[in-house]
Amino acid sequence: MFFSRAKTQPVTAADALTGRTEPLPGIPEVHAVNGNRIQPPFPEGLQTAVFGAGCFWGVEKVFWETPGVYSTAAGYAGGHTPNPTYEEVCSARTGHTEAVLVVFDPAILSYDRLLKEFWEEHDPTQGMRQGNDIGTQYRSAVYTQGPDQEAAAKVSRDLFQERLTAAGYGDITTEIAPLGDFFYAEGYHQQYLYKVPGGYCPVNSTGVSCPVGLPGV
Repeated sequence: MFFSRAKTQPVTAADALTGRTEPLPGIPEVHAVNGNRIQPPFPEGLQTAVFGAGCFWGVEKVFWETPGVYSTAAGYAGGHTPNPTYEEVCSARTGHTEAVLVVFDPAILSYDRLLKEFWEEHDPTQGMRQGNDIGTQYRSAVYTQGPDQEAAAKVSRDLFQERLTAAGYGDITTEIAPLGDFFYAEGYHQQYLYKVPGGYCPVNSTGVSCPVGLPGV
């Protein structure tokens, strides 16, 4: 019980692990499913978005299957420790959540539509958890890049809150904050559910539809 409580308490920058100056070794440059780059440089005109919605294995799969997405990558965001390992993130002593980098073509797929996928694929009312996965690394988060993404994220949150409230859910606990550093996770985490199709990583959807990104919204 004590361990579970400790894992749900955000760590301060002063108490976070030191980390390392160099990126983790063995991170691939290309996507195992479609062969596109998961690390910069990306083709001109593409944009990026970063989301945390629980275990990044399942979240990444949802996004790589979304039309208009060029590539995806599993990683860590929203924390203090530079270049953390998975074990360090799991200790709740880095401040990171498991996150997914989404590289998308805005001519095909709008940021609003990505937000719709994000809200609908998990339960954003659960605080420091998703289903049976408990800890700060599983918190819901949207890490924005610029004022347009920030405004869109907050509008979509408010619209989805109305739908969730009507369906009997509580308040959204999703962190919406500017993106600091996105650190790529170890190579074996990248496109994990493609490499291990039967791997455990449930998507904890509420079944409630988010209206953002629909015609006229």
